[in-house]
Amino acid sequence: MGKLLMLTFLSFFLLTTNKAWSQQQDPQVPCLFIFGDSLVDNGNNNGILTLARANYMPYGLDFPQGATGRFTNGRTFVDILAQLLGFPNYIPPYARVRGRNLLRGANYASGAAGIRDETGNNLGDHMPMKQQVGNFGRSVEELRRLFRGDNSTLNAYLSKCILYSGLGSNDYLNNYFMTDYYSTHSQYTPQQYASALLQDYSHQLSELYNLGGRKVIVTAIGQIGCIPYQLARYDGNGSRCNEEINDAIQLFNSGLKRVVIRFNKVLPGAKFVFLDSFESSKDLVLNAKTYGFEVVDKGCCGVGRNNGQITCLPLQQPCEDRSKYIFWDAFHPTEVANILLAKKSYSSKSKTFNYPINIQQLVRL
Repeated sequence: MGKLLMLTFLSFFLLTTNKAWSQQQDPQVPCLFIFGDSLVDNGNNNGILTLARANYMPYGLDFPQGATGRFTNGRTFVDILAQLLGFPNYIPPYARVRGRNLLRGANYASGAAGIRDETGNNLGDHMPMKQQVGNFGRSVEELRRLFRGDNSTLNAYLSKCILYSGLGSNDYLNNYFMTDYYSTHSQYTPQQYASALLQDYSHQLSELYNLGGRKVIVTAIGQIGCIPYQLARYDGNGSRCNEEINDAIQLFNSGLKRVVIRFNKVLPGAKFVFLDSFESSKDLVLNAKTYGFEVVDKGCCGVGRNNGQITCLPLQQPCEDRSKYIFWDAFHPTEVANILLAKKSYSSKSKTFNYPINIQQLVRL
């Protein structure tokens, strides 16, 4: 009952896109920089040659500006996070932000992106994490000019900002488990592959630290063995989800948590936070009824089994009541699911979801 009340309150508080609420306060941090894939991309892929695009209806059906390139019906996880942090506007895509606007941050995320450069090549062009980090480096140089070369003031400014990084899903979906296109599955055992990913990712996250990032949120990979895309292709032996995939990504997730613990010990001033998206997405399914969800295994928009064989097509008619669905399409959560996930990451005291602290506590450090 408590969770249902929380959802009702959240729906009233956040689903209205209450700009007046945002404008009554200063943001809790000066800027927010975002790195990731289609879970948080908000338009960086619109102008490139790729199948990983969402700038067409019904994507954005419940978003005030319509189809902007967000891979959901409304707001993404980081849109809601920006609101919770008190920003008056959503953080713009890097493709559209330069100069003084960078003082509030930028979103470098790109649909189909992964930790590995070749990940997602089956879908066309995209910006892998290495390129996103490079773009952040260029932004820092622009900011340095705005700060007239005063490195100590710039570093103090950046140390208060939040950096959010969520990658890895495509390194499994559009690489390791796509054996007809990639050879990584035959080259690595699941443990070896997780180790290789973590080695690359640790280097990329270290680079964010070297560029001035101190408050860094790092997310685990969610339960991708349970998304409609996988359920449409899986004939389970008594299991609802593809546990081979879930087991493989948990090797990565547990290793990533250890990376966060190590960085907090060895990098001076580092305040890394690990968001366990695997556990929080599992919680949505296990407690679906309490949260008001009725459909946990099908996309609201899509084609074929579980609405997951082909993802949401241009001008396709989606389900009528998005609030009853966890998944918007074959891969991505609905806005309501994003609200719950963001709220949990921001304020939940449970170390199951946020380690060692939540985002609200990180802001105060």
